[in-house]
Amino acid sequence: MLIGEYKHILDDKNRISLPAKFRSEMGKRVVIAPGLDNCLSVFALKEWQKIAGKLSLSSMLASDNRSFNRFMFGGAVEAEVDSIGRVLLPDFLRERGNLKNKVVIIGVQNRLEIWNEKAWDDYKQVIEKRADTLAEKLGQVGVL
Repeated sequence: MLIGEYKHILDDKNRISLPAKFRSEMGKRVVIAPGLDNCLSVFALKEWQKIAGKLSLSSMLASDNRSFNRFMFGGAVEAEVDSIGRVLLPDFLRERGNLKNKVVIIGVQNRLEIWNEKAWDDYKQVIEKRADTLAEKLGQVGVL
């Protein structure tokens, strides 16, 4: 399971080093895709294949399904993790996530998310204030 928060630097060649804790779980090839809330999502290849399989079951006749599939698949790239754990972020994804020099990588169960450091800090402050309400809603549907 991928958990934790790590601050990193995006180098001048748009490479980011994956935290050592995550490297063995992620493998040598990953898929980087647009994430929700203006972050990037990074999936191990096996996990991406599971998600792709589930998304492919959605009806292409429904406009929302087509739109979300275009968003996910059209913006995704397969990337190699180099020998020292770095991944190259394509310019279009770096720009989409507004990733500058300082970034945060967080583990979210089955994926990593890469955030602009300031955007993550702002988002985290908002969510921390709402954590009780969010937990209550999850409890109402039997999650907690």
